[in-house]
Amino acid sequence: MSSDDSTIIITDIRAALQSAEKEAGEKPAALLVVGGDLNGTIFDLGEVTTAGRNPDNTIPLEFNGISRYHFKISATGEGSFSIEDTGSKNGTFVNNTKIEGSVALNKGDMVKLGSIAMKYLPKGDPERLTYDKLQLEANTDRHTGCYNKVYFNNAIDLEVKKSKLTGTPLSLIIFDLDHFKKLNDNFGHDAGDYVLKEGAQIIRSNGVRENDIFARYGGEEFVILLPKTNLKQAFEIAERLRRLLESHDFMYDGQKLPVAASIGVADYRPGVATGTDLFKRADSAVYKAKEAGRNQVQFYRE
Repeated sequence: MSSDDSTIIITDIRAALQSAEKEAGEKPAALLVVGGDLNGTIFDLGEVTTAGRNPDNTIPLEFNGISRYHFKISATGEGSFSIEDTGSKNGTFVNNTKIEGSVALNKGDMVKLGSIAMKYLPKGDPERLTYDKLQLEANTDRHTGCYNKVYFNNAIDLEVKKSKLTGTPLSLIIFDLDHFKKLNDNFGHDAGDYVLKEGAQIIRSNGVRENDIFARYGGEEFVILLPKTNLKQAFEIAERLRRLLESHDFMYDGQKLPVAASIGVADYRPGVATGTDLFKRADSAVYKAKEAGRNQVQFYRE
């Protein structure tokens, strides 16, 4: 290897390291779950972050040994944070010591509540980049870039609990692409894959807000969970997206593909106890749309 080649390699490595440092520098302080069902999950810290069993906590943790409101982490200036127990039954531990009053957090500190252990990562810590990547891969449908079914199921259960507790509206939209099997049979599975990817991008670019949860539930079925959105608003969003899918030119191998969707909408209301309940209601509205002729939006009716 020539000295010029070595110089190029070293320059490339330095550039990669600088890029990683810059990316890490933009990341806020966070808690990283170590072990258990949530292993690898990252919770970013804001000015005030609370954790406990209740779904209105910043970090909702419905596990044994955790109180309704267990601890609070507060920003103390210049990127620093302190933690205090908020009257939990079993206490909050930092590095295996039960805390009393407010305790400053330092890089690598282990915070334990009940059966959950979390590692404190300060702002700009490059260690979190690896976990960000792993978490993204675990929660994302690789083909469409949407969230996957596992992530969605966890999210809908949590959001239903929040609505039940706070009374805030919550709606769900389910999209089912019409005659998708026929499209695969007539044009090939590559064409079907193209439609899924292109359709997901249309929905993502035109109807998914920052706090919405857009996921591929399976096959040709997509879902959008819409916090703080009532049934009327969700129906209007669904209808707009239906028209966009219907009017878009899905061109593949010189051919325009026939693409449309039957869409069901439902919202949280008395009688909805779980995420599964809400999903079943929206799913029944999808079947109603199919029975009525497809390529339309229907909402759940009692």
